[in-house]
Amino acid sequence: MGEAADTEGTPETTARRSAGGARTGESAGAARGPDDPGGPAALRALDAAGGLAALRGLLDRPLASYYLLLSSAGLLLLIGLTMVFSATSVRDYAEGGNASASLTKQAIFAVIGIVAFWACQRLPAKTYRALGRPLLFTAIGLLLLLNLLLAYARLTGQESARIGPIEAKLLWLFVGGIQLQPSELAKFALVLWGAHVIARKGAALGWWRELATPLFPIVGLLFVLVGYNDLGTMLCLLALVVGLLWAAGVRLRVFGTLSVFGLIGVGLLIAVASLGAGSGKRGEENYRFARLMSFFNPPAPEDCKLDGCFQIYQGRLAIEHGGWFGVGLGKSSLKWNWLPEAHNDFIFAVIAEELGVVGCAVVLALFAVLAYTGLRIARRVDDPFRRLAAAAVTTWLVSQAVINVGGVVGLLPITGLPLPFISDGGSALVVTLAAIGMLASFARAEPDAARALHARPPARWVRLLWAPLPPLPGRRRRAATPPAARGSVPRSRKRREDEQPAPRGVRSGRARAGSANERRR
Repeated sequence: MGEAADTEGTPETTARRSAGGARTGESAGAARGPDDPGGPAALRALDAAGGLAALRGLLDRPLASYYLLLSSAGLLLLIGLTMVFSATSVRDYAEGGNASASLTKQAIFAVIGIVAFWACQRLPAKTYRALGRPLLFTAIGLLLLLNLLLAYARLTGQESARIGPIEAKLLWLFVGGIQLQPSELAKFALVLWGAHVIARKGAALGWWRELATPLFPIVGLLFVLVGYNDLGTMLCLLALVVGLLWAAGVRLRVFGTLSVFGLIGVGLLIAVASLGAGSGKRGEENYRFARLMSFFNPPAPEDCKLDGCFQIYQGRLAIEHGGWFGVGLGKSSLKWNWLPEAHNDFIFAVIAEELGVVGCAVVLALFAVLAYTGLRIARRVDDPFRRLAAAAVTTWLVSQAVINVGGVVGLLPITGLPLPFISDGGSALVVTLAAIGMLASFARAEPDAARALHARPPARWVRLLWAPLPPLPGRRRRAATPPAARGSVPRSRKRREDEQPAPRGVRSGRARAGSANERRR
């Protein structure tokens, strides 16, 4: 007994026990399966749940919409400037000896667009509602002037027409040295004016008469003025109108009717290309119909090398050449005058060749974040005008990106729409950044964001130089609580079957019999 007790208490025995216990714990841990509550799968599930909880916490912050909007739009703008330089440097150096000529021009427009963004995020909703009609009339006037000058040029057999300092060429108006595309201004004007008209009508939108005046006539006029020369922008306007009506809660049969009229209008605009609409010429092949047929019935690749499907063929070669990780930034070979409009309509093919599938996924993810943020703003704001305008701007930008990318990869017919933020083009970039500025103003006007900004307002110089405080959300009057139950209605106040009050003198069911003492009992 004593020897056993001494042996148990020796340090060597304790060390052996500790080592044995550790080995036993290791073997027990190794014996645990992946589905064990304490195994690796459970730990991974806990990590995923923690990550989702952290993401949900970040999205629940009051200014999450504002920062998501700034980050996604800012990254898309930086990617756009980089890819414009990559896609145009070779051509600019070969033509003028300055590889950064297009980049400099696009950077100037980006600075103008940032100024427009800054100005638009400072404006209240009532200013946007007041600007809708003047901007719409300005856009319609510029489109009428452009179409009249182009009609005169076609009648005289010229490529462009000039009246004083104003020159019209295809989709652009040149006023002195300033290049302007009126269809881009028409998008923003239609957002403001359409949101104002629909918000003012309110619940009356259930009647066709309210939609027919004045929304549909103005929209139809814009479709004709824009779609005659630019079918892709007309499709973007159509998507914008659908977004407006969807956010307003219009019934589905209205969308069905609009779809029928939209298809008829698109068919007519495709047919008038044979008469000289857009880039077409009278007596030559209808290029719009040829693009549509090459999409539904694509020819063999060897026939595309010299035919009308040359551009889509070269775009697919660029995507194939890029692979998963691309050939490297600036190392595209298809931009050496092989891929038409590599800096504009088909800049996504250059991204696919230089940055690969990974770069394309990053661009598409940023557009997805932008779409989520725009719809989040539309859902959270309490003003009907802000909700409609946010939904319309989001539909406009996302539909334009989808049409452009779908045309490049072959999922949609080619329409010639630029990719927002990324393609080369000054008017489109300035108007797009102005629309993002309006969305930023709406994001700061969300009820939670406005309360948070008023609770801890930024410094005075920040409010003067960046953005003022948004208005606090109005106090909503609470619904009156029903009065507490007070028992049954007195019999003297009951009504008879003929809805006349019962007489107060004699109560039903109680006879005035007996003496006063008996009645008191």
